[in-house]
Amino acid sequence: MEGMDIMEVDSGEKAIIILQSLICYLREKNVLSRADIEQLKDRVDARISAAEKAMPCDVATAAAAAREMASLEQFCGKRYGGKHRKSH
Repeated sequence: MEGMDIMEVDSGEKAIIILQSLICYLREKNVLSRADIEQLKDRVDARISAAEKAMPCDVATAAAAAREMASLEQFCGKRYGGKHRKSH
């Protein structure tokens, strides 16, 4: 890290990187399954419609989070594989 320029980074960006790393680490260690990550993605997706009904988050923010989660779910699925969750 020595020699790196110190620059301002949005705390939200730092949180995203930490959470993505944590999800990938937990998947790598088989603490989370592919089905768990798919369920988490669906919960994030649900925040979009819930945000429209007075959740304490902006609809655009919830939509951006859903896109990030979908991307992370695809990445983990390709990298670690695993079974999809069962359809109900």
